[in-house]
Amino acid sequence: MQSRATLKRHAALVDDMAQARGIDLEEQIMRGKLTVSELEDAVLRCTACTSPETCARWLGNREGAETPAFCRNSGLFRTLEAG
Repeated sequence: MQSRATLKRHAALVDDMAQARGIDLEEQIMRGKLTVSELEDAVLRCTACTSPETCARWLGNREGAETPAFCRNSGLFRTLEAG
């Protein structure tokens, strides 16, 4: 099981990455486009990433409009963007 600190860190990374893509995760849940369970799964996918520092650096520099290729949630973000 992941530590609370790890889960919080990756929850923040997921939220920050979504915001960088123009996606409001809370709004997506309220509109029924995303379930809480799907969001939990996204955070767990993020915890399996081997590059969280690279992700944080990408977010800090916004090195592009697309989610980095290594992002385990890029498919979810594309689906949410497509509406």
